[in-house]
Amino acid sequence: MKLSLTFLALSGLTLAVDTFEGKAFLSAENSSFGGTIEGTGVDSMGDVYAVDFGNDITSAGRLTGEQTLLYKSDNSKSLVSSMRFFINSEEKEEAFITDATVHRVIRLYDRDSATGSFASNADFCKDDAMLEPNDIAIAPSSGRIFLSGMKWSTDSVSGDGDLWTCDSSGAAKLLGTFYRTNGIEVSPDEKTLYLSESINKGDEPVSNVVHAFDLDAEAGTVSNKRIFVDFEQLDNSATIDVDGMRTDTEGNLYITRNGLGQVAVFSPSGELTMYISSPSIQNVANLEFGGVDGKDLYMVGACKSDDTKGCVDVYSGSAIGNAFSKLQAGGSSGLANANGSPSSPDGMELDSISSSSLSSSSSSSSSSSSSSSSSSSPVGTPACKGRAKKRVPSA
Repeated sequence: MKLSLTFLALSGLTLAVDTFEGKAFLSAENSSFGGTIEGTGVDSMGDVYAVDFGNDITSAGRLTGEQTLLYKSDNSKSLVSSMRFFINSEEKEEAFITDATVHRVIRLYDRDSATGSFASNADFCKDDAMLEPNDIAIAPSSGRIFLSGMKWSTDSVSGDGDLWTCDSSGAAKLLGTFYRTNGIEVSPDEKTLYLSESINKGDEPVSNVVHAFDLDAEAGTVSNKRIFVDFEQLDNSATIDVDGMRTDTEGNLYITRNGLGQVAVFSPSGELTMYISSPSIQNVANLEFGGVDGKDLYMVGACKSDDTKGCVDVYSGSAIGNAFSKLQAGGSSGLANANGSPSSPDGMELDSISSSSLSSSSSSSSSSSSSSSSSSSPVGTPACKGRAKKRVPSA
């Protein structure tokens, strides 16, 4: 439902943005997930999954329907951080899961259609030079994945974030280094890649932007780096971290605000169109569209009432998730069956882009108006600071 009409003061102009309210889906009382729930992914049936299943950072599980285990690493040093599902060239459903501290992506295959479990897994791509692969995006047409890395520093430096890609054979390639990177997503037409970049000073975020790049998904290259949204300029919320990001089938970008208890939604042109509030979660960590028709947006994060538990809120609207839609479309021409070990990364020449090597051109992030509202509230300096929660593997 519509919660309020929020007003933003931008460059002396007052613009109105609708805020819609999600509702509780999993609470501290019935959730099987721990407080570092993150890394959501949706399968072809519309079931949504997340990491930290059973309060275990080496595991991932299903959060819709019956809460069940999807994957558990056999390495006690693992930190499972994100996932994406895909349909391979033989029309079989598989999944990628990132393991941050082991610097690898795992491929799950041989799925049982009745139970949804995967009988087999293998390292898909791995490179010790990766920071800690934190989030993942996929270009289904080629089977290429893209990875954001994140290192938390008291005072950020260039190199605290990185961007990698792995082709359908598992060959890994560094695309660039940045300040701390986190959220990552590919547009529905696979022509744009979005990547968040944050800067810390004194152990607190002071800058949060989302970049857009021109993407050649087949070649695995990015160019024309530009600012898609700068949250300092947008609404004075630079101290609130950007976390997970997703697109819908129309190309709108949904950005979690880890500390504001909400998701900000932007059109492909960078126009702020709406907010979605997450009533049970202050630090929204990630999100994914699911449900039978792909129109239910699930938001995850530590519960407000008990931050050792992972909560899930859901907002049901008319938009269809891009990941869900692509899974309905069928297999990728670039993904081979994974029976057997994927090829190991080779020493490919790097087409690198650093945070300082490309000039950035700002795109204006404005807001759309709505004529109806139930209440209004001013937006100024946020009352709290938000930061992506650090997840630490066992010794």
